Amino acid sequence: MNTLRPVHLALAIGLAFVWGVNFVVMQVGLEHFPPLLYAGLRFALAAFPALLLVGRPAVPWRWIAAVAATLGAGQFGLLLVGMRAGMPAGLTSLVLQMQVLFTILFAVTLLRERLTARRVTGLAVAFGGLALVALDFGGSGPIGAFALCVAAAAAWGLGNVAQRKAAPPDALRFMVWVSALSSPPLLLLSLWLEGVPALTTAPLEGWLSLLYVAFVSTLGGFGVWGFLLRRYDASTVAPYTLLVPVFGMSTAALFTGEPFTWLRVIAAVLIVTGVLYAGTRPRPRPEPTPPHPAPEPTPANQ
Repeated sequence: MNTLRPVHLALAIGLAFVWGVNFVVMQVGLEHFPPLLYAGLRFALAAFPALLLVGRPAVPWRWIAAVAATLGAGQFGLLLVGMRAGMPAGLTSLVLQMQVLFTILFAVTLLRERLTARRVTGLAVAFGGLALVALDFGGSGPIGAFALCVAAAAAWGLGNVAQRKAAPPDALRFMVWVSALSSPPLLLLSLWLEGVPALTTAPLEGWLSLLYVAFVSTLGGFGVWGFLLRRYDASTVAPYTLLVPVFGMSTAALFTGEPFTWLRVIAAVLIVTGVLYAGTRPRPRPEPTPPHPAPEPTPANQ
């Protein structure tokens, strides 16, 4: 199935909002926790105690481990280290959307999904909007932090394809187990590179940030994400994440003071238009009804 139903379209847009707000929430959390510890705690909270309440998902362990390594430890470990290294929330929400390119690339090469002309056109319009945003930002982010965010986008794209291949029948249960496998390597890396944590000194806003990213963004968000990937091509669902920087930059402007200019408004319109165009198909034109043949004239002598 290549066209999102209206209810699934609403889910995709709502998910983009949740993940857009997530960048500002993570920026708040990184003021109180080192990045690898923050990522490890995020997945630990998402996994426990939920892990004790759900059974093992009906998915081979290799796919659970693959998604944990890419979407879990890979994406969020690289992303949070990049943000801690100097990438602001709004710019990060933009750069991470390169995952759409990586998702489509991996889906076409590994899953043999079809790339239509309409989808290419929509993505081109959307990425034109992203280019305007990048121009407005001026590319002022540190090159090392930028590279880490690009690597996080590549890990997300590969994880999307792995999750599409896994096709878990229960997306929420699947994400609980992915979180459980993502947390230990992140916490061990944190202990090795960041030292013994001082958790008792973290203020309430730091813990509230962790609760949001663990339960709303991770369990809820990736539960919806897996639900959509199980029903649609990865290259159909992924373009909707281009809406994330629209919400990310808006909330960053509102809560952290990042500028939001008319150029970014135009870019946001391009992004929304391109995403909707790429993710939908035109209605087929009704076939014209053939004209009824004229009745044969009745002979006068009958």
